[in-house]
Amino acid sequence: MNVPALIATALLSTTSPGTAAKANPDLPPAVVGEQATSPDSVGGGLKPVPSPADISGQTTQPSERPVEEGDIIVVARTRNPADPLATVNAQSFAATAAMDRAIGGPAALAYKRIVPDPIRSGIRNFFYNLHEPVVFFNFVLQHKFGKAAETLARFTINTTVGAAGLVDVAKRRPFELPRRANGFADTLGFYGVKPGPFFYVPLIGPTTLRDLTAGFIDRLFLPIRIGKPFTSPAFNISTGVVRGLDHRAEIDGRIRMLRDSPANDYDAARDFYLKRRQAEIDQLRGKPTLPDPAIDETGAPPMKR
Repeated sequence: MNVPALIATALLSTTSPGTAAKANPDLPPAVVGEQATSPDSVGGGLKPVPSPADISGQTTQPSERPVEEGDIIVVARTRNPADPLATVNAQSFAATAAMDRAIGGPAALAYKRIVPDPIRSGIRNFFYNLHEPVVFFNFVLQHKFGKAAETLARFTINTTVGAAGLVDVAKRRPFELPRRANGFADTLGFYGVKPGPFFYVPLIGPTTLRDLTAGFIDRLFLPIRIGKPFTSPAFNISTGVVRGLDHRAEIDGRIRMLRDSPANDYDAARDFYLKRRQAEIDQLRGKPTLPDPAIDETGAPPMKR
């Protein structure tokens, strides 16, 4: 038996891997690594030494915990080609929504409670009747002469028999002429003009470049044709406030639906407006449209075109 060889072997087995490598330079590095991470080494109290490849392959996993009240959640907004001013629009929407919760909504609901329904309906019919010449003119531009004739008949009947439009007599028997919505924005859409960028304008709400520009043309049409008192600033401001309160009260259900939407409020309001406007243009052009719950379940009465 070679006693010196046995003693040397015992000394090498009790030496650390680094020392063993120095003592035996011919030992391959892979063998040293295998010894460092072997179960025997771990069982002996030594921690495994990870290789550089193992360290580079490790990824730090974020800790997951339930979202608690007061946490700030950052959500990335994807860029929408139809909404290049999304950041400004979202800020305008948030400011308008805050004012609506604090002032606009309560004032509109108070107006609805205080003013009797027949009076509110009469005021609404009066302004609808004033808009009938605009509807008539745009039906002519769209070459829908039958609907233009019905609109002209509605305006004549309600202005005379309906006490300057306070009562919508034309929709009742024997006339049965339904009120239709139309405007220069619809005419532009009818001929293929795209809506353009989306805007959320304070005191106006959601709109597009096409609808905003055409809306100004519609509003200018009435004062030019009729004159005073419709050109008076006092008349425009007072009637604008009344119409705004009445409209806000009528769409209260729609606003509550958007607020309860699980999606982002601004995105829901924008998508709702764009879908509704596109559906109205498609209906005007005779295209079949599928009912959309986001458009139909709003509490707003359907409008013929």
